Amino acid sequence: MREDEAKSVLRPEYLESAQKAFKNCFEDFLNPSRQLANVVGMGIGVKWKDNKPTGEPALIVLVTQKKAKEQLSSSDLIPAKMSGFQTDVMPIGHPFAGGGAPAASAQTLAARVRPVKGGYSIGHRNVTAGTIATCVFEMLPKAGSSENSRPYKFYILSNNHVLAKNNLAKIGDPIIQPGAEDGGSYPGDRIATLSRFIPIEFDPPVPRNRHNNLVDAAIAEGDFHELDSEIYWIGHVKGWMPKANVTVGEQVQKTGRTTNYTIGRITAVNATIDINYGSGKIARFKDQIITTGMSAGGDSGSLVTTMDNVAVGLLFAGSPSATIINQIENVRKLLHIEIPGGRM
Repeated sequence: MREDEAKSVLRPEYLESAQKAFKNCFEDFLNPSRQLANVVGMGIGVKWKDNKPTGEPALIVLVTQKKAKEQLSSSDLIPAKMSGFQTDVMPIGHPFAGGGAPAASAQTLAARVRPVKGGYSIGHRNVTAGTIATCVFEMLPKAGSSENSRPYKFYILSNNHVLAKNNLAKIGDPIIQPGAEDGGSYPGDRIATLSRFIPIEFDPPVPRNRHNNLVDAAIAEGDFHELDSEIYWIGHVKGWMPKANVTVGEQVQKTGRTTNYTIGRITAVNATIDINYGSGKIARFKDQIITTGMSAGGDSGSLVTTMDNVAVGLLFAGSPSATIINQIENVRKLLHIEIPGGRM
């Protein structure tokens, strides 16, 4: 590993103190009534100097654009330290749900396919198109539970805004593959039925400092013979990674409907960030992963894994220079699903 690459990795022994500092200051710093100009979020990462990583831990302030000090009023300057911890500024543009770099033309993964694999086009019948993360199943009941005789159910995993239309869909609604943007239609291309989604809190009507959003996630039940847990170009997932083990500086990969196969690097963890969902609605998400740009519109729902195929998170938002990802541990817990391979 090159020296610069090694210094872009946040050493585990720094994480606990960084998390403590973050917890002490993020709510006040991101208070919407006094949020600084251009600031959209905050996380934990590595300090950079002279365009090189130092390996030192820092509280990372996420901004739409980085400006010279002389271009900002004194009241909009980012403090050099917060809670006794050094800060750094990371420009990520304007993060949108489903956003990213300008979308390329979808090709292979916009097609209809049976059985369907992760990475392919999917959507609620009234949504344009997103991406299948992978196929998952019901979390196993505890030993001795009366549910032990319950039959397995198999689901497509993706985002709320892909499968449940930002909370507006109803359980039982049809899911089509490919998505409507890619020529899919109901009933001929129906592949699954919306089963569960985690509601997203939006501002308005709920003030964003009261939001507790962790995931933009949903599942849709399908027939076993039409679902394949393999991810196109990546292969089978080996298991999932606990969020405590997700490391700043680690290289990750995804397959998505629009940009196909891409690789990125984790630049911040534990991030709280405001995501634009259009129509004047903003949702604040906590405990997010930030990576370098590795997505575009239509890649929402992609499963992000390590380079050896361990699931890290669920892609749901981005900008031209960054991608925003839900921790897979939170997705699994809140949707009550199991990822193929189990915990790693």
